[in-house]
Amino acid sequence: MRSQGWQVGNLDSVVVAERPKLKPHLKAMKERLAAVLAIDPSQVSIKATTNEQLGPVGREEGICAYAVVLLESAPV
Repeated sequence: MRSQGWQVGNLDSVVVAERPKLKPHLKAMKERLAAVLAIDPSQVSIKATTNEQLGPVGREEGICAYAVVLLESAPV
């Protein structure tokens, strides 16, 4: 993306899992994602939630994640 003139503006994500509880890990996850993307941790948002025991995720058969990334034209 950088070679094509783009940069990450921000990243907003949600991880859906019954277990493990992710709250104690969110700060480290945010810092690691920011490092990999070469952006400031303030540009990364990670939220964790459960599926209230509904469907395959709620039955602990898996987890899912959603992410939206804002790409901006990099300054020349």
